[in-house]
Amino acid sequence: MLPDTYDKDSFDGIPLTVLEHFDWEDEPTEATERPLASDAEEELNDGAAITANGSIGPADGTSHPTANGLVPRIGSISPESDSGGPAASPLQELPNDPSLGVGSMVEVTLDGGAFEAPGAATAPPATMTDPLLYGVIRWIGPLPTGGGNHRKVMVGVELEDEPIDPTLETTNGTHNGVRLFRCPANRAIFVHTSQCSRDRRFQDIPPMSPGSKTDTNMFGKVDCPVVKGRVPPLKILKLEELEEICGKFKGIQGHHNSCYLDATLFAMFTFTSVFDSLLFRPKEPEDNPQYEEVQRVLLEEIVNPLRKNHFVRADRVLKLRQLLDRLSSVTGLMSEEKDPEEFLNSLLAQILRADPFLKLSSGLDTFYYQLFVEKDERLNLPSVQQLFEQSFLASNIKLKEVPSCLIIQMPRFGKNFKMYPRILPSQVLDVTDIIEDSPRQCWVCGKLAEYECRECFGKMQCEGLEGTAICKSCIDSVHHHSKRLNHKPVPLSVPQDFIPMAPHCEVPRLYMELFAVVCIETSHYVAFVKAASGQDAPWCFFDSMADRNGEQNGYNIPKMVPVPDLPRWLTEEGSRALNEEAVNDKMLPEHAKRLLCDAYMCMYQSTDVMMYR
Repeated sequence: MLPDTYDKDSFDGIPLTVLEHFDWEDEPTEATERPLASDAEEELNDGAAITANGSIGPADGTSHPTANGLVPRIGSISPESDSGGPAASPLQELPNDPSLGVGSMVEVTLDGGAFEAPGAATAPPATMTDPLLYGVIRWIGPLPTGGGNHRKVMVGVELEDEPIDPTLETTNGTHNGVRLFRCPANRAIFVHTSQCSRDRRFQDIPPMSPGSKTDTNMFGKVDCPVVKGRVPPLKILKLEELEEICGKFKGIQGHHNSCYLDATLFAMFTFTSVFDSLLFRPKEPEDNPQYEEVQRVLLEEIVNPLRKNHFVRADRVLKLRQLLDRLSSVTGLMSEEKDPEEFLNSLLAQILRADPFLKLSSGLDTFYYQLFVEKDERLNLPSVQQLFEQSFLASNIKLKEVPSCLIIQMPRFGKNFKMYPRILPSQVLDVTDIIEDSPRQCWVCGKLAEYECRECFGKMQCEGLEGTAICKSCIDSVHHHSKRLNHKPVPLSVPQDFIPMAPHCEVPRLYMELFAVVCIETSHYVAFVKAASGQDAPWCFFDSMADRNGEQNGYNIPKMVPVPDLPRWLTEEGSRALNEEAVNDKMLPEHAKRLLCDAYMCMYQSTDVMMYR
């Protein structure tokens, strides 16, 4: 960021977009100054060059402190150890092609597959026969060398895939032991600016202005106009109405490992408004400078078109991916296989700075809750309700309040290992007994409970956490048995305003409704989503890559399919019959198998709390 005052004449000719990314500090002393190498300087934009003291100035090699003694320095030229965090890229655009910059998707031309050393005077001319690599620009600037810094502007590229050629010099974003950016091992290369060009796989996607029509050759011929304003979520109560909006080219079109994002966005916004506050919060001083652009792309190019026209083309989502990849610390969002929680962390926590949905008694606030349980061999088909209560009991925590949205991750170890082969998503989640300071009912007499005995969990006639709540009158009789003499019940915090009402009314129970299940199979995410609130609302299945047109240069075809049997599968009777009849997973109906065997994340909402948030 530019300081309030600096000598503009000294840095005339250097674009503000370049100056803004320098670290401005007091003029360095000889003890702290890192001299650069003494070879010929390369001009950067209209006569500006990196001078001998590491600052940016005129091409004559002289250093000019500003009037207030400030000298701009390129942050990432000062070496950091590999354990330290990467500094900002010295330049944000390529000097020879300002249309390409940090975050741009590029193809890299290599000379016969050999890495061009940074010390080479010029890069070889690209030919049509040169091998190509694809990736995202992460860093632009002179590379640090053993004796200082090389003047030649080089480009650090994070590759989409690890190169096949073992002779290609790759790193994890370091150069000569200096951390310039972060990426997986063997995925970073440093090349000349002339070796980078725009990724031709996306050359059919010109910059779009609101309301403009786009050449859709790359993603099919279905139009996807920008939709301004505020479009409410779909509300479909009848199966026949749902069938009318289902089919191919419905939902969000997937592209290049985007299924984690497509399935999550479809679940979050198509049929519910529980996340809509994210779309309309005004920008605050602490927000990212591009906060409003992220919000606009999400609302006008994804959510509104999805709700109005029931289709979002992949290039619209690509714009959001580019913004997330550039503005958050989550790397690889443009090309790598990611998980929904990584996307949520990037969008909700880092860029939109949303208030966490869950506030835990431990003091931790979070957007989703990972189930941690010990496997119970007695459970043949555990429900989310059972695992949810077990996890909270084992963690000895509670929720401070009923959330408007509750995202629960199934107990897994990585994408592949599942703790239970089948899990039943509970249609309704009873959260009464995990809310701190919420009135609870004695499981024996039904009156207001005043104590909780964690040791009674699973040992009473009443199942789950409900069987741990006891009133003062029943506590002695419950613990009179010899097996329960050592139990240590603890007092519950009962709301004072409810105590006078307790003798005259039934203790209320708090429920949340299942509205989406995101599933994963062989690293591919899909979603089951409820078309409206209510027990009888129909469900649909969504796959952003259900079909494909063409091979390498083709495009994916998203698809929405109604699932009329899903409400029955979610009932206790229907799930039990399904589980008993299908001895192995192959005997299950296709959608039932994905729902029960591949559930990755369940989303619940409280329609009551949504009204006030």
